[in-house]
Amino acid sequence: MTALDRSLALGPLAVSLGQLLLVFALVVAIVIGALVGRRRRIGVSDTLFTLVFVALVGARLVFIVRYWDAYDSIWAMLDIRDRGFDPLGAGIAALAYSGWRLWRAPRQRHALCAALLAGVLTWGVAAYALVQSDDGNRAALPETPLATLDGATTDLPALHDAQPLVVNLWASWCPPCRREMPLLADTQQRRNDVTFMFVNQGESRQAVRHYLDSESLDLDNVLRDEALALGEYVGAQAMPTTLFYDADGHLADTHFGELSQATLTHALSRLASPQ
Repeated sequence: MTALDRSLALGPLAVSLGQLLLVFALVVAIVIGALVGRRRRIGVSDTLFTLVFVALVGARLVFIVRYWDAYDSIWAMLDIRDRGFDPLGAGIAALAYSGWRLWRAPRQRHALCAALLAGVLTWGVAAYALVQSDDGNRAALPETPLATLDGATTDLPALHDAQPLVVNLWASWCPPCRREMPLLADTQQRRNDVTFMFVNQGESRQAVRHYLDSESLDLDNVLRDEALALGEYVGAQAMPTTLFYDADGHLADTHFGELSQATLTHALSRLASPQ
């Protein structure tokens, strides 16, 4: 997990450092746009907020088109809790709207260009600094001690079987964890080319067994991280967090928050593709 992927819990919300960085870049863009446009009394904040909205819509639409078969209803397409957004779609939508706005509103061009440049530079420099400052050790399978439901001590490298690995950090009291668990259980049963491991965070053996029995969940590779050491090591401060490792045991993708069929399909496709 890179520095940009690490999550923070803000009350009931979970955000990544990358998302916080985008918000910071937007704030910088708004401030610079206001300063540049002040002399002519030209504001660009509304344009910048619209640009963000257009980029998000573009990112969502492209993601839905890419994984159309994974959505079974309009509601599922509108439910952005699965965080299914396509970066390329966001970039195309943002460029198209920016170009159209610069053409249609010539009085805004100077301030808007300055704001966009400031925002992009802020995000680029800060993202580069965060990635470069990362220690790099978090990309490999952690050797954090875990326990099986039978009480035996183990860790992820010991259980890795030279095929792609999906590690889900969860708890029975976590509503999005409970909502996504049937999907993960079904996928584990269908996919024998990927190993799924479910690492419970901080609950007792009895609590885990009671939850699995009450929900009639037949899961393989259920582990316990009673001290929350794995979540702390990988920088996941919110649940659920799902880590996707390639066959060599290197981190390929991270998803924090609830998975949908589409976002799970997307992450698994990345495991099958050269990184």
